[in-house]
Amino acid sequence: MTYKNIHNRKYLIDYRKNLRNNATSAEAALWKSLKGKQIEGLKFRRQHSIENYIVDFYCPELKLIIELDGEYHNNLIQENKDSQRTSRLEELGFIVIRFENKIVFENSQMVIDAILEINNS
Repeated sequence: MTYKNIHNRKYLIDYRKNLRNNATSAEAALWKSLKGKQIEGLKFRRQHSIENYIVDFYCPELKLIIELDGEYHNNLIQENKDSQRTSRLEELGFIVIRFENKIVFENSQMVIDAILEINNS
């Protein structure tokens, strides 16, 4: 499988569009900061698929994935799925950072600082 074949598989197009059109409030708030190359000229995509996973935000230049976790993620079963998902994405060479939704509202600069740190490392 080539690198290109793992991105935005056609059978996930409708699902990705649905997720973009029904973003959580935290995703919508963070997208305002990420879109339009506002952070050091970095391009971000939202609801981007990699293999069978749809990630919240993806920066191709940094191979960076940002995931936002709401209450849905606060149970053992989902935590295990998230951990397996993160492990797989890291095996593929991606950097995965996760934030609770409340961080986006209470300290969005923390998310931006994490991106800047990765970009400058």
